Amino acid sequence: MTTDDLVLYTNPMSRGRIARWMLEESGQPYRTEMLDYGNGMKAPAFLAINPMGKVPTLVHGDAVVTEAAAICAYLAQTFPGAGLQPEDTPRARAAYHRWLFFAAGPLEAAVTAKSLGLLAPAERAQMVGYGSFDRTVEALAGAVSDAAPWIAGARFSAADVYVGSQIAWGLMFKSLPAHPAFVAYVERLQARPAWQRASALDDAAMPNQA
Repeated sequence: MTTDDLVLYTNPMSRGRIARWMLEESGQPYRTEMLDYGNGMKAPAFLAINPMGKVPTLVHGDAVVTEAAAICAYLAQTFPGAGLQPEDTPRARAAYHRWLFFAAGPLEAAVTAKSLGLLAPAERAQMVGYGSFDRTVEALAGAVSDAAPWIAGARFSAADVYVGSQIAWGLMFKSLPAHPAFVAYVERLQARPAWQRASALDDAAMPNQA
């Protein structure tokens, strides 16, 4: 493979940081195309790749993958040699899919709604996938508390990249409570060399570093 086989369209102030970390974990060569939030993401050439005009967007040959969780799952499956899929047991596979989709669905929806002051009132909780913010946080804290040491068991996986990123941002921006299990989990994740490499690359690309 060459760096032109995998191209990440991203911005250092976006969910593209999740995809960058996943790429670093995968060990595959890739090229980065930095886009700004104005003309870059809305340019016709990029809209032809991702009509949503959003990052991250991953191009792998003639395949296009959008949505950070999908990019994580795609890379784990496409490059199995990196060992980023769960162990091949029903329990590990179930936990992997469960918490990856939980973080991309109920967790992100609940955190976003709370940050915008748009949480569903208690009498309408059944209408939203997260039910209530507190219940969502409780469920996540339980999963992370049970991590041994990772979300799907003994093996670090793509689900940890996505779930861990959501928790790390939640702690940073105080949109999630500083539950001891969250703090310990993020500390384990941030000790990984791939996380450190990815963070250094994106930090260096921040506008104030230009």
